[in-house]
Amino acid sequence: MPRQTVQTAPNKPKNVKRDPVASGERDATVNRAAGHNYFLEDRMETGMVLTGSEVKSVRDVLANLKDAYAIVKDGELWLLNAHIGAYEHGGYANHAPLRTRKLLVHREELRKLLGKSQQRGYTLVPTRMYFRNGKIKCEIALAKGKQSWDKRETERQRTADREAREAVARSRKS
Repeated sequence: MPRQTVQTAPNKPKNVKRDPVASGERDATVNRAAGHNYFLEDRMETGMVLTGSEVKSVRDVLANLKDAYAIVKDGELWLLNAHIGAYEHGGYANHAPLRTRKLLVHREELRKLLGKSQQRGYTLVPTRMYFRNGKIKCEIALAKGKQSWDKRETERQRTADREAREAVARSRKS
């Protein structure tokens, strides 16, 4: 007897603009402290060399970039102090949470970063880790440290902008 095939309704296409997973980009972790402690100038997307258990941990949102920074050493870019928690089902093949990880950039980009980061007061700070088309990427920013009065000034400015927006919104309603 011939096998009968069952026809199903075609799948509804996902709204690519609203679904970050369908568009291929989703944040894994964001370094909110970087914007508070530094003036962020140039941003650059880098790839990361990770083990399998690290990728699974990042998918489970066990990554933290709060105290992380990047350095150029021996012609390569390295990410230090980025914490990626141990994978729950990793067993003996689990990774060290604070290990140094290699970042992947083109040689010309590395040369630019090396020149800028060697200036006094500048450092390389990871601002976010995210998925793009199934690959984990890390956004690195060239940053200049803020003093305490800079932080207070930024907070004052943010408060003034928020109050101005609220005043404009109130005037439109009445």
